Amino acid sequence: MEDKQGEFRCGTIAIVGRPNVGKSSLLNRLIGQKLAITSHRPQTTRHRILGLRTDQDAQLIFLDAPGWQRKQRSAMNRMLNRTAEQVIEEADIVLWVIDAAQGLVDEDLQVLSRLERQSNKIAVLNKIDRIKVQTRLYALAQDLVQRAEFSAIVPVSAERATQIEVLIEACKKHLPVDSARFASDEFTDRSERFLAAEIIREKLFRLLGDELPYQSTVLIEQFSDEASLRRIEASIVVQREAQRAIVLGHAGQGIKRIGTDARRDMERLFGSKVFLGLHVKVRDDWASNEQGLAAYGYGQ
Repeated sequence: MEDKQGEFRCGTIAIVGRPNVGKSSLLNRLIGQKLAITSHRPQTTRHRILGLRTDQDAQLIFLDAPGWQRKQRSAMNRMLNRTAEQVIEEADIVLWVIDAAQGLVDEDLQVLSRLERQSNKIAVLNKIDRIKVQTRLYALAQDLVQRAEFSAIVPVSAERATQIEVLIEACKKHLPVDSARFASDEFTDRSERFLAAEIIREKLFRLLGDELPYQSTVLIEQFSDEASLRRIEASIVVQREAQRAIVLGHAGQGIKRIGTDARRDMERLFGSKVFLGLHVKVRDDWASNEQGLAAYGYGQ
């Protein structure tokens, strides 16, 4: 797997930005696989998610970071920002993702200020399909040129896969010459157990929207692989009894729909039948401190 010059490239590429600019959707497009969960809510991405793309001339190791949280008061937000910092430190290249349709806001500039020591950074202007006046895009690019030195500025639409290949080539250009670190057929270093929990959490956020507070998570109690069948028992963890009722829904219809939608996505991802048992638990202090977060797999 070498190019014509015999220089195979491999390195890490951090995807950072404020919440809700499309970082996880971009990761999924870049690797050609639904890996990172998405929703309209901030705090959807809570973990460092590694996604892999291996081509003939390069292996790109993408690291999707949680969006930067402006408020530091909660243990969850402090953990999310620390994870984002660690992702930047690991990276050979940083993709700074901006919502081009909205333009630069203060939160974007706060993220940019944290990238001053990163020599290889690419500004990714996402959601260009939502811009009707193209001069706005040009003006945004010119503004960025004045603010920092970028290796490239690439307009894209993660939703419509516009200019994704252009962004990939820009990344390859700045990767170090190195051999592949993962097998060519791998797309992440995360376990199926982890991916199952993330899929359930996505459905929880997507189906319940703003009804459910952020202090909810998913715990995989049992995971077994029996030939062509995965048996999974999982608990949705909330902080209040009233939240438990929201998840269950009228006559249990809420949790039934979450389970059905999650099982379909798991079967598509795992390539096998899935038996999924879902339950709801109330743990009033699970997210109140960093020890509690660590017990549920956060910060790992």
